[in-house]
Amino acid sequence: MVGNSISIVVLVCSFFTASVAAGSNTWDALYQTRRTPEVITVGGPAAQIPGFTSSAIQLAVDALATRGGGTVRLSAGVYEMTGPVSLRSKIALEGAGRETVLRKSPGLKTSFVVDADYGMHKVTVKDVEGLAPGVGIQLYDDKHKQGWDVTTAVVTAVDGNVVYLDNRTLNDYLAPENGVISNAFSLVQAVEAEDVRIANLTVDGNKATNDYINGCRGGGIYLHKARNCAIEGVHIRNFNGDSFSWQITEDIVVRNCEASEGGGLGFHPGTGSVRSQVLNNVSHDNAEDGFFLCWRVQHGQFRDNVSYRNARYGISIGHQDTDNIFENNKVYENGSHGVCFRQETEQNGGHRNTFRNNTIENNGVGGSDAYGFFVGGHTNDIVIEQNTIRSTGKGKQRAAVCLGPNAERVQVKGNTVTGHEELAKSSAEN
Repeated sequence: MVGNSISIVVLVCSFFTASVAAGSNTWDALYQTRRTPEVITVGGPAAQIPGFTSSAIQLAVDALATRGGGTVRLSAGVYEMTGPVSLRSKIALEGAGRETVLRKSPGLKTSFVVDADYGMHKVTVKDVEGLAPGVGIQLYDDKHKQGWDVTTAVVTAVDGNVVYLDNRTLNDYLAPENGVISNAFSLVQAVEAEDVRIANLTVDGNKATNDYINGCRGGGIYLHKARNCAIEGVHIRNFNGDSFSWQITEDIVVRNCEASEGGGLGFHPGTGSVRSQVLNNVSHDNAEDGFFLCWRVQHGQFRDNVSYRNARYGISIGHQDTDNIFENNKVYENGSHGVCFRQETEQNGGHRNTFRNNTIENNGVGGSDAYGFFVGGHTNDIVIEQNTIRSTGKGKQRAAVCLGPNAERVQVKGNTVTGHEELAKSSAEN
């Protein structure tokens, strides 16, 4: 027996020795096979998982999660999205370009008939038509319909008029307070995940038929408690809410993306998101701001972006949004101020932000007086330098920079200003 074992070892060693001697790449091939990331294709008939549906995509994601990660590769086509694609750590979702379209299903909404109390996995509704396992929903009432108060979930089962959910309810939602369940959801999300990539596709939110969902709880693409993720080459259009939203995150890169015709904000980093890199993106024709820094967005880089024709501000900064750099951005023809520092106390102000080499022009097209930069609140240590700030008569951008009564240590220097004065003072907060 020992002799046979020795013979086998000699035979194996001889095989690899001969391979190397012959110039073979056998060992390299075996090594690369182990290292090659898993790929599952989804979409057309030639795909490993055929079908243009959110459930087909989720099936590929779940399969890769059991293998430690990999890439879900979508073929060109229109995918009917009835629920969110929930990505896991170390998984990439890649389309074939903007001709890969994830289209939100038509909206539906129904009322409660029994209160959906805190911590429940079910809700009893008037009408279950359109609700089925895998459908994404949001749940709210008149007292709990903003920010983090909304519950989002996926339907796991329907029994009569009782709808079962994969997440517990976050509040007491009351039928007498107009309790509602609707199928508003994020089309792609990564929750408590890291090393995720979303690339080269279009998200169509089908806004005209769908309920609004707020950006703390959802978005066209939504990241929550995520780290080291990238969103690249994605166009989100017509989503009834914020197009791109990432909350409680670290080291998120959003590059070469577009947010257009949305019902909320274009790009919404928030809730303690640190070290975001927002590079070469375009935000336009959205119902609110082009780029909205929410609470505690810090140490971020915002470079080479364009924000135009948004209904409110081009860029908005507020609660503890500190130590960010804005360079080489173009902000024009937005409804109100080009850049707005929101009203905050000194302890919570958006301090120590730098704007350099940006072009800010012709904002205030919404009809009210506006400014290139409005520095409101108790905002300190802002640098506005080497920017081009101008008005050519379109819109009501009255001055390059307007300082509120409580703004301190704002450096305005080396800017090229045309069409209006450089500095103005405001006696009241915005």
